[in-house]
Amino acid sequence: MPRASAAVAPAPVKAFFRVVSCSDAQAQLAAFAPLTPSETIPVLNADGRVLAKALRSSVHLPHFNRANMDGYAVRAQDTFGASPSLPTYLKLVGVIEMGQEAKRRLKKGETMRISTGGMLPPGANSMVMVEYTEEMGDGTIEVQRSVSPWENILRVGEDIKKGAPIFPAGRRLHAQDIGALTGVGIAKVTVYRRPVVGLISTGDEIVPPEKTPKPGQIRNVNQYSLRAMIAQAGGEVCDLGVVKDDRQAFEKALAQALKKADVVMISGGSSVGTKDMAVEVICSFPRSELFFHGISIAPGKPTIFAAAAGKPVMGLPGHPVSALVVFSLFGMPLVRMMGGESAQVAFTPARTTRARLSQNIPSAPGREDYARVTLSGANGSLAADPVPGKSGAIFSLVRADGMVRIPHNAEGKEAGEEVEVILF
Repeated sequence: MPRASAAVAPAPVKAFFRVVSCSDAQAQLAAFAPLTPSETIPVLNADGRVLAKALRSSVHLPHFNRANMDGYAVRAQDTFGASPSLPTYLKLVGVIEMGQEAKRRLKKGETMRISTGGMLPPGANSMVMVEYTEEMGDGTIEVQRSVSPWENILRVGEDIKKGAPIFPAGRRLHAQDIGALTGVGIAKVTVYRRPVVGLISTGDEIVPPEKTPKPGQIRNVNQYSLRAMIAQAGGEVCDLGVVKDDRQAFEKALAQALKKADVVMISGGSSVGTKDMAVEVICSFPRSELFFHGISIAPGKPTIFAAAAGKPVMGLPGHPVSALVVFSLFGMPLVRMMGGESAQVAFTPARTTRARLSQNIPSAPGREDYARVTLSGANGSLAADPVPGKSGAIFSLVRADGMVRIPHNAEGKEAGEEVEVILF
């Protein structure tokens, strides 16, 4: 079901710097994150993809009673009372070959050798691990401990039963999920198509990384970092390259991006300045709407979220730290929601830990701050040390292990306080 309507009206210029809280920004992204179409693909290509349809098992797994260890298939009652000092002796009547159906019925006082994964023969209801047995050399097996019924056996349907739900729609598949699906005979799955993300870098000062920048120029840090983060979010990049601070050039690049991509990310051009025309250009397209221009957050306040030609457009700050923090908090969840994940899952950090602050972190009330920290540990506890650095200093992110969120109604965090660290 679509999350948003594409029919939106042009936005007036007075909407510039329509600042919203972080929670409002999340709500607006969730409300306008159109799902990509679904496609059916081989399950072997489904790692990291999001299911568009719920799955149920059409079979029991396992579909036969299966040994969990190497040893001997037995009737449990034939081993009762067995111990190292008073063993039980059973007659060895055969070997269960791997991959073969066990047809011979086990009778009272009999046993058969079985390997891990082998089929338990009819009449048997348990197995003794090889460590608790000894071959006597005359076709007799000495059993040195008793076993209970179904001990060391994976029974029919114990892993999953026929008709049981496997995964709901919206589940992002991982390696273990692929194994589970192949285990129940599912060779193809219906998933959401990976969102195509049009990436535009803007600025007269931007040069490629292989070029030596002149005074006043900077290398294109954001484009390369954002490409990696888009891939991590499950998106495919459509890179439109670097666009100079020229309205016509930017208009042309945005038109191409909207034609080729499901969502557009613009690096730079989101703050208020004489050459920052991003909002004006976005709102000049049909079916456009400016949802917000600014989030009460640091770093990353000058962030745009809008629609153009009925598609989501996000304008990120130009400073590397601001751009990457905002993309991790808002851009990645947007891509993940468009690729089929729920808002609750998409906005929940994948990895967090708890640590105690080593020093105070000041914050201005009325905005959410995300402070970079490094982690160090001793005696089973973690300490979080703030990392200094302005929003243009990319190495302050490199040196950090994660971020600490300071709520908008707080005036900072105190040394010794336990905090949640969102790990990079």
